[in-house]
Amino acid sequence: MRIALFGLGIIGSIWARHWRADAFDVRVWNRTPKPGVPGFVGDAGDAARDADLISLVVADGQAVGAVLDQILDKIKLGTIVAQHGTIGADETRLFARRVLERGAHYLDMPFTGSKTGAENRQTVFMVGGDSAVFEKVEKVYSRISKKILPVGKIGDAAALKLALNLLLANFYQGMAESFRLAQQAGISKETFFDAIDFHASKSFLTESKKPLLMADDFAPQFSVKHMHKDLMLALDLARSLGLLLPQTGVLETSYTKAEEMGLADMDYASLIRTIQNAGD
Repeated sequence: MRIALFGLGIIGSIWARHWRADAFDVRVWNRTPKPGVPGFVGDAGDAARDADLISLVVADGQAVGAVLDQILDKIKLGTIVAQHGTIGADETRLFARRVLERGAHYLDMPFTGSKTGAENRQTVFMVGGDSAVFEKVEKVYSRISKKILPVGKIGDAAALKLALNLLLANFYQGMAESFRLAQQAGISKETFFDAIDFHASKSFLTESKKPLLMADDFAPQFSVKHMHKDLMLALDLARSLGLLLPQTGVLETSYTKAEEMGLADMDYASLIRTIQNAGD
């Protein structure tokens, strides 16, 4: 199995390292050249040529389209293109058509688990597309995941991922406001999280964001700019379906404010900094 991975961000770099450790033939490409990375190929078309699996781990739909522009006339018949970024459902179907027209296959495969999940081979993949196509690469993805969820047709996995990220962002905003209220009332950080241990709201999210809030250190695991992008995509999808999402609409404005405050590249837990005193 010859793998070409595009996108050496936090997640792509980790997956490439795991697959190389598992003795797969892995070539990698990144928009910003990284010649020191094992398997790096400077030309996107050369990286894609003769690949059995092309794994796209780039930031957004614009980046996916830019990669496809560079590689589609280089890929061989039967190549499987798996798209892992969180992008729109309509974009997903458009990219799939472009790939299928070249005689290749397309899988809609967003994921969840962030950096920690990737490091521990605990990523969860949602798969939209032909199950027979996925079976051909299942051995590759099973090595870096704890669960693979078949979702349905191409575009369905993209829609589900947007719905899940909408939930994540809204849940965290409630946590941030609760934390800030408790602090303002004189409750210590330690006491707040001790109480959560015995409260119905305790979850993986409260546990994963606890260290960041305790240390006031928001090094990115899932950046503000990427969550903001996902919220806007979710709102776009809702509008296309005739659905109103009032709470998410308000929350999206908080992400706009966060970016204006210079938090774009910080973890979305830094939204705590947008909650200010009255009159500020």
